[in-house]
Amino acid sequence: MPLDTGGVTSLDFRNDRDRKAGRRNIPTPTIDAAPDIGAALRAVREFKGLNLQDLADSTRIRRSYLAAIEEMRIEELPSRPFTIGYIRAYAAALGLDGDAAVERFRRDEPTPDTALRAPIGVEEGKDPRLTMVIGGGLLVIAAIVLWNVAQRAMTQDAPPPHTAPASAMAKAKLAAPAGPVALGAPLPAPVESTTPTPYETPGLDIATAAGGSSDAVEAAKAAAAAAPKTEPALPAQPLPPIFVAGAAIYGAPPHTSTVTLQARKGASLIVRGDSGAVYFARQLSMGEAYRVPNLKGLHLEVSDPAAFQVFVAGESKGLMPAAITTAAKLAG
Repeated sequence: MPLDTGGVTSLDFRNDRDRKAGRRNIPTPTIDAAPDIGAALRAVREFKGLNLQDLADSTRIRRSYLAAIEEMRIEELPSRPFTIGYIRAYAAALGLDGDAAVERFRRDEPTPDTALRAPIGVEEGKDPRLTMVIGGGLLVIAAIVLWNVAQRAMTQDAPPPHTAPASAMAKAKLAAPAGPVALGAPLPAPVESTTPTPYETPGLDIATAAGGSSDAVEAAKAAAAAAPKTEPALPAQPLPPIFVAGAAIYGAPPHTSTVTLQARKGASLIVRGDSGAVYFARQLSMGEAYRVPNLKGLHLEVSDPAAFQVFVAGESKGLMPAAITTAAKLAG
């Protein structure tokens, strides 16, 4: 049969004195009776005969966190908001006022001025991608700055714009007409061409001349490629009897030269000494001339003898006799 306990509500007696007194004379610990909130919570827990595991099961808080709260090892707890929530839940599980327990904790541990600690288990570190983005941006900015500096330096080192001398400007002003300039009659408009040039198929004329045979076309192409290409001959016209400058003149000054070569069309001229040293080498255009210096042992080499007229002391001696000759032979 069940045991009749009468009016006894708790059978947890600490010692014989409590058993005899029925624990009626022992006051219940309060939040403000202990040196700090952790000691107060531990005193209430021990008074009620509970252990940390019981409180961990009822509050769903780690046992290590409850032990840290009782011993006020705040550095082992998560951030301050979590710690306040744990203290409120711990006090409520013991039948105490959770808000009063939180106020006592705030008096024992005032709010620090430093930033909140990172939660336990989270490693504090910087995102490497952010460092790469910042580094890339700095490199782009540095490249732009260097490019602008280089452009400025190149602009400063550039030569000043060419200006005509004062004498040339004065001559230009003198040659300008004194009065208003009369304009001539307008030119007629160009003839409008609306008919495009007929398209000619490449190789069609060769194929037609060969009767459409592919072998004949290939043979005609080979013969055309093997045929020597001849430059257009100079028009038959009398040679000028004396030297007349028609374009640029290269070589020695007039008083130090006897032989002058003038190009009748585009051709090359090379002047060498006995040792092989090159005194002059150039592709002369029509009308350009070269004065041969009065030096011994000069050899003249041209690409086309018919393209050069020889003048000795300003008088014509005809065309170049050969592609390679000496200045002494031309002067003799």
